[in-house]
Parts: sequence; structure tokens; C-alpha cells
Amino acid sequence: MSSELAVSIERVGKCYHIYDQPRERLKQFVMPAFQRAFGVQEKKYFREFWALDDVSFGIRKGEALGIIGRNGSGKSTLLQIICGTLNSTGGSVVTEGRVAALLELGSGFNPEFTGRENVYLNAGLYGLSNRDIDRRFDDIAEFADIGEFIDQPVKTYSSGMYVRLAFAVIAHVDADILVIDEALAVGDIVFTQKCMRFLRKFKETRTLLFVSHDTSAVLSLCERAVWLHEGRVRQVGSPKEVAEEYLQYSFEESHGHEAPISSIQPGTDDEEGILPPQSSVDGVDGEAALTARSNLAASKGWTTNSGEILSVLLESFGSTSHSVLQGGETVKVIVRAIVNKDMDAPVLGFVVRDRLGQELFGENTLDHTKSNPSPLKANTIVEAEFVFDLPMLPNGQYVVSAALAEGDFHDHVHHHFLHDALVINVSSSKTRYGLVGIPFHDIKMRSVV
Repeated sequence: MSSELAVSIERVGKCYHIYDQPRERLKQFVMPAFQRAFGVQEKKYFREFWALDDVSFGIRKGEALGIIGRNGSGKSTLLQIICGTLNSTGGSVVTEGRVAALLELGSGFNPEFTGRENVYLNAGLYGLSNRDIDRRFDDIAEFADIGEFIDQPVKTYSSGMYVRLAFAVIAHVDADILVIDEALAVGDIVFTQKCMRFLRKFKETRTLLFVSHDTSAVLSLCERAVWLHEGRVRQVGSPKEVAEEYLQYSFEESHGHEAPISSIQPGTDDEEGILPPQSSVDGVDGEAALTARSNLAASKGWTTNSGEILSVLLESFGSTSHSVLQGGETVKVIVRAIVNKDMDAPVLGFVVRDRLGQELFGENTLDHTKSNPSPLKANTIVEAEFVFDLPMLPNGQYVVSAALAEGDFHDHVHHHFLHDALVINVSSSKTRYGLVGIPFHDIKMRSVV
């Protein structure tokens, strides 16, 4: 194992025996011995199911790695093998350092014990002495924040209280590797935010393995992602790349039978030309600059060939338009497309994402389509205009994804979806707080007697 790796996973497999009837299990237990004794070829009374098959990858020390995939893809099985609570059928897993895990709800807790007793039991399993736990118990209880329930049997706890106490324990056992398996989904928003703050601090110096169906959380927390599919590694890469491929696969699984899709391979960037920067603009912050350029030719995505997005533009709105934007102005995003077949309910939309792929804001024409049905004939060009006040964005690069769809909110098909159709660059001398900012009309501070 490389000294740079906290976890090394080499050709790991896990096979389960599936019996169609209970008596088949008994036959498998008894019959092979008789068959061997009489020189008869052995017969299997089960079917093999490989929950994991030839899984290999490594997790570097100090890295936050996310695992995504559908239910039944083998995510939880892999985590149990990494944590040592399940043996693999083949391959090897090597970890370096103390591993703490939050797996399925209530694992490691005795339901008859009180929360206090389970803290000592659970922390003891991670190698802490009673003296160590005594010193940390108040911090654990404060993090869990379940009040007097700490001295009640955990069988009386809600699912949220289970997670609170379990996470509080693993947060205070000095783990080198932290494994989280979808458990935060049952917590309330206040506790979830507390956990996310802890995880962001934890991953600065130690190793995090995070499994979630929430790709936004993976994008926010992780530097790398693994997509597991039917027990095999389908893709390893940046969270943004993996999430985009997983999104396309999920769409194809849901709607591919209605409209078979094909991937779009990127070409080369278009010429930069939309909103070229200028020397100055009237406003509070004279050094602010927001520029945008078309990236259609280099966009990845998918298409059913039933329509095509022709352009995605960001422009100032009204007579006071400027070629450089600061935030707070009224702007418009224009999405133009052509339909290659008759469509009863076409929909156009866009979403703005940051460099990690997190969705910041977006809109579509679903409400307009619902109240004003606009069927289109084949070979018709359609344009949607979205007018809004531009937020003040922190420095960095942003992208606009666009889609041409058909249907309603509950049942629709994306005919053309483009990631990164428009690239926005923001450079400002002012500090922007949060994912997006808003323009303030005035800021004052005064003493009040």
C-alpha cells in the first residue's frame, strides 16, 4: 500500500448465495458432502449474486471522496467491508489509521441501553478508554443536543435522535478516516448544518468517505467521486464530471424508452464575445466586472435529436444597459432552440452553477407552458426570455446549463441538455459573502442610548 493512501481497495468482490426456497438452503448444507463421498459431481442449490465485483480504487490521505449510485449498486456493502463489519469474498481492503463510521441507522447501539451507556459502549469500540470518554462526554452530549433523553433507552429515540447521538460519538473519537453513509438525510436542518460544518473542518486535515444520493452535498464536500453501478466502478473523476454522467444515466433510465438519447461530445470553445469587459461602469464598485462567453461548441450533454439549443445569451435589460455588469441590475437570459418534430408542450430552461457544480439559481417556462399552451410545428425556432435582477456573485467562474424539454412538471422528457453552455467570469474588488449576494441600499451602524 502506498504511503500516500489512507484506504486501498484492490479487486474487492462480495458474493451472496440466493436460495429460491428454504429447503434449497438445507440441501446445500447437506448434499455436497454426500456427493463428494460417492464421487458424484457436486450440484449448487443457489444462485450467485455479486453485490460487488472487481472494485478497485484508492483514497488519498486528507482527501474527501464521494460515492454515488442507485440503490442496490453496492455502496453500503463496500463501506461495511472498508469498516471491517463485513468480509469480502475476494480482494483486499487496507486502511491506515482509526476508522469511524456512521452506517445504517442505529448500528453499534444497544436499544436497551440508555444514550449515556451507548456513548461509552460505542466510543469504547473505537479504542477510547473510560477516562478518555469521561473527558469528552460533555462535548458529545452538547453536540448531540438531545437533552434529558441522553439517560433514556435509545429504543425510545426517534430516527433523528439516533443520528444525533451516533454522529456526536464519531465526531469525538479522533478518527483518521470518517465514513458517512446517507445517515444525515434523516436529520433536521439545524443538525445537518452542524454536521456539514464539522465535516468541512474534518476534511481539511483528515480523510472523508461520503456516500449520498444528494449530488449537491458530494459536489460541495468532495474533491473526487466514484460512481458505483451494479457492483462495479463505472466512473472515477471530479465530482462535477461524475455527477453530470450520473444525471444523464438517470434520465436515460427514466425516459430512454420514450426518447432514446445519445451523448454530445464537446468540440472547441466559441469565440469570446458576449459582454466584453470595459474600463469602468457607473456604480458603487467601479472595479467590478462580470463577463460571459458562449461555450456551446465545447458543451457536453445529451440529445434525443428531437430538438437543438441554438444559443444561450446573458444581456442587460432595458435602456440603461451596460456591457459590464456588477450585480443588482436587471438582466435577461435568452435561450433559443429549434424543434425537429411537432411538440405539444415545449419547455426551455436554464440553471446557473458555481465551479463545483452546485446549483445557485435557475428557471424554466413550465408555468408559462401550463397557462399558455404553445404547441410547435417541426422546424420552428423558439426563444425563451428570462428577466431577473442579477445577484452579486463572489469572484470566480460560473456556468449556465440549458435544456429543451417537452411535457409538464411531473412528466417530461429532456430532448437537448447542455452543461456549461455559457461561461461567466466574475472579478470584483469587493468581498461577496455566501454563494450569492444581494445589493444593499444602505448600511449604517450607530450607538443607541
